[in-house]
Amino acid sequence: VQLLESGGGLVQPGGSLRLSCAASETIFKINYMAWYRQPLGKQREFVAVIENGATYYADAVKGRFAISKDNVRNTLDLQMSSLEPDDTAVYYCRSIQQGVVSWGQGTQVTVSS
Repeated sequence: VQLLESGGGLVQPGGSLRLSCAASETIFKINYMAWYRQPLGKQREFVAVIENGATYYADAVKGRFAISKDNVRNTLDLQMSSLEPDDTAVYYCRSIQQGVVSWGQGTQVTVSS
């Protein structure tokens, strides 16, 4: 499956942004879909996942971010609220289907006043 992220941009601290990851095929049967992020000069890190219908979040974003999967639009979304400068990063979509790992190309999110 090919993944394409969108929705990134510049937002002020405390603001909100919604990211979307469009898949090239149906995602109904994909049991693992996640968001990761990579701040400049740092390693890529886990943000949130939907796995077998359950959602999990990194401690740093818990209560501020919400991950959702739309099986009609074939998208994985990430609603981000109360954004902080430390949320600045390139955000990537990831899926695992029958052992095959796919990544999108990423979308830049910058939180700055």
